[in-house]
Amino acid sequence: MALHRLFQLSTLLRSAVGLTLRRNIGMSAVLFNRAKELDPVQKLFLDKIRDYNTKSKASGGIVEAGPAFQKNLSDEIAKLERLYGGGDLAKFPDFKFTEPKLDEVAK
Repeated sequence: MALHRLFQLSTLLRSAVGLTLRRNIGMSAVLFNRAKELDPVQKLFLDKIRDYNTKSKASGGIVEAGPAFQKNLSDEIAKLERLYGGGDLAKFPDFKFTEPKLDEVAK
């Protein structure tokens, strides 16, 4: 009986220690990745994204969009308005669902 209790206690202790070690190793891996320098490819990628973000904010829309792009965009919007009956294409449509009338069945 005592041997059985000791075995249960050791199993419980082993699982608790294993869980604690997994959590600590997982947390230290996250902290280690934050502390080290970025990979050069990652750094270049992030620099390009930040550069595009500043250009996008400065231009107020799509970066380096010329008059041909604007003309093509307005043509496509006009085509969509013709196909789908006009309305504001930049706004999400309003759906109105009515509750169905259900008849009660007498038992």
